[in-house]
Amino acid sequence: MIPFFHSIIANAVQRANKHKPFVKLRPEVLDKKVRRVEVELSHGIRDYLSILLGVGAAAFGLRGFLMPAEFLDGGVTGTSLLLANLFDWPLPWLLVVLNLPFLYLAYVAFSPRFAFRSLVGILLLAGAVAVLPIPMMTEDKILIAAFGGLFLGLGIGLAIRGGAIIDGTEVLAITISRRSTLTVGNVILIFNLVLFIIAAKVLSIEIALYAILTYYAASKTVDFVIDGVEEYVGVTIVTDYHEQIKRMIIREMGRGVTLFRGRKGYGKKGSREEDTEIVYTVITRLETARLQTEIDKIDPDAFVIMSAVKDARGGMIKIKPVRKVGI
Repeated sequence: MIPFFHSIIANAVQRANKHKPFVKLRPEVLDKKVRRVEVELSHGIRDYLSILLGVGAAAFGLRGFLMPAEFLDGGVTGTSLLLANLFDWPLPWLLVVLNLPFLYLAYVAFSPRFAFRSLVGILLLAGAVAVLPIPMMTEDKILIAAFGGLFLGLGIGLAIRGGAIIDGTEVLAITISRRSTLTVGNVILIFNLVLFIIAAKVLSIEIALYAILTYYAASKTVDFVIDGVEEYVGVTIVTDYHEQIKRMIIREMGRGVTLFRGRKGYGKKGSREEDTEIVYTVITRLETARLQTEIDKIDPDAFVIMSAVKDARGGMIKIKPVRKVGI
């Protein structure tokens, strides 16, 4: 953190400790407390900035595309648009009122902090939709559905990245899935299916079809924002040559490695009750072919499991290997 802000935080922590005159903070304890405050503050600023950007993107999608054309989306936002089109009720109020039950669910099922951030995001979105003078971007229906969904999905994804929601459908889906055999995806699908059928009945089939297109664009954008641009792959390798493979991953590929102890069961050579070291690493999808080639050079019989990783932080995964690491 910037030294100026670091000194302010350190002074604040020291002043807070003055209320406990018989407790003297050791330097290492003080540093740890300051570090915690810095992390909380920096992450809080980042999260609220993400929510603010998400609100701006969603408001742009609504005001610039969906609202002027009276188009719909899925979820609570789509329900709000449907009611606004049918009864001429103000959309900002609908966005707040219809999301209130889901905010309560978020408070109970997740945390007060998550519910508060979501409330802030929804209120900001309602205010932005009410006051921002955004003109209609296009009259082409395909572009309205595609880009309206894109910007709305971008806003929802950024809000989720910031630890909040501006559409409560996912909270409802998670809550129901915990108490039933339905998955989160199934609940969202059923909710939107009912919404689109109602839209087809009371508005028109054409609008319902465009709503499906809008929802598809929004959902794909949300996945893109949450999962990230780069797709990562977690690789688990069971082999008798774990030391050689570990060195290869570190030296040839410039990636980090974790070793954990396992016990072999049954394989090509029959029952083998013996301990072994299991190699685990995380790479980008573009590196999987090269890793498999290098593994085959060492042990063509190695048991390799590759699984998708939505996001990865820390370690060496963000470091782009530009040269071989020296021995």
